[in-house]
Amino acid sequence: MNQPLTRISDLPDELRNQALNQSYAFNPELQTLLEGKALLPEEIPHSLKEIHEHYENGCLIYTKGVQTNRGRPCCTRCGNQDSALFATFPCSRCGEDCTYCRKCIMMGRVSQCSPLIQWTGPSKNRKIESFEWEGTLSQGQQTASDKVVQAITQNTDLLVWAVCGAGKTEVLFNGIHQALKNEKRVCIATPRTDVILELLPRLQKVFPAANPIALYGGSDDRHKHSQLVLTTTHQLYRYHSAFDVTIVDEVDAFPYSFDQTLQFAVKKARKLQSSLIYLTATPDSKLQREAKYGKRNTVTIPARYHRHPLPVPSLKWCGNWKPKLEKGRLPAPITRWTEARITTHKQALIFLPSVKTMKKALPLFQKLHPGILSVHAEDPERKEKVQKMRDGEIPILLTTTILERGVTIPNIDVAVMGAEEDIFTESALVQIAGRVGRSARHPSGDITFFHYGKTLSMIKAIHHIKEMNRQGVKRGLLSK
Repeated sequence: MNQPLTRISDLPDELRNQALNQSYAFNPELQTLLEGKALLPEEIPHSLKEIHEHYENGCLIYTKGVQTNRGRPCCTRCGNQDSALFATFPCSRCGEDCTYCRKCIMMGRVSQCSPLIQWTGPSKNRKIESFEWEGTLSQGQQTASDKVVQAITQNTDLLVWAVCGAGKTEVLFNGIHQALKNEKRVCIATPRTDVILELLPRLQKVFPAANPIALYGGSDDRHKHSQLVLTTTHQLYRYHSAFDVTIVDEVDAFPYSFDQTLQFAVKKARKLQSSLIYLTATPDSKLQREAKYGKRNTVTIPARYHRHPLPVPSLKWCGNWKPKLEKGRLPAPITRWTEARITTHKQALIFLPSVKTMKKALPLFQKLHPGILSVHAEDPERKEKVQKMRDGEIPILLTTTILERGVTIPNIDVAVMGAEEDIFTESALVQIAGRVGRSARHPSGDITFFHYGKTLSMIKAIHHIKEMNRQGVKRGLLSK
């Protein structure tokens, strides 16, 4: 009986390289596509013969897409174990009724007979030393930056709790540089595409040799490999033991904070020995408790880099605005606030609780100024409108909570219409207020919550902002 062949991946480096060169046609394109991922065969534009040849030579492994855990199905890709989110179909591949996962179906059907293909061959990671940033960090930023470098060097976890506009991205630069110099692979994940699109050009400028890529629905970079990956958390379903450093921005944001499969995806995407860094301005109560009682390694930045205090929202009663809107009228306080911005040529964002409300309100606002536009998550012109707002081409933009995070416009005022609605949580209101005063040239601005009755969320949001300002003064991080 023949002895099984030694797997190439088990050989010493010199013998492995020799074997790869002599035994078969090693395909670097397959390596580029698969390294750190777990993909379905139909996601790989290579023949099954070529894929299996790499498997036989130790560069790939096959894993069942849906496995059984204590008699219940479990999706290997997204970690879903909810029986209601599995279904069966007559499968032409295995000839039986096959169970598949409906939770991550948008990324291709994973079933019991679907293999997920993972790369186990050589790595493309290399030493990257280029670092094109000459900025300086504030005292608070420097403290946090040192903690980030330490966490990355020691493969430990860290929570960075920093106020909106503190300059969290700059805080990451030294840590990312350290990781790239040590041939590590870095992932920055966030729940929202808008944040990815804003971060990408900044990181491309600072780390040009790393060729950062951005992954989101419809991204052109999905078949590329990079040591610096920016991605929505949903795209991490496709990764497995890929990253030495995983940074989750806006860790409290929907849907990541509510979806256990996205949290599973983040854990699955990191290597066993790696660092996980959470960034947020508004940690949930669990994270706050862990930070307060020393159960989580935490660093706080209670002041913005320009050393000016966070603008504190004002509360303005606007009456029962819903019936007025139905009758084609805006509440008088909101009309006056809007007209004041138009008169002074001050750009503004006005947040509304729903798309339905926004559609009713838009023509009424356009009577005040025809250039006022609206934007929401499903708007096909969403990216273009946000860019026009940045370029100063739109005077006032109506928006849902889709723009509560990740969007920086230098000199704007902000209003919330219907701030008493449930969607405006403490976290959302703090983030919305954080759109104001982000620029060193324009460190202040007006933020008003128009309401038909104060809520606990409004009160807690204002307390949160005042407390951060108090800590900033206490630690000498704010200008007197």
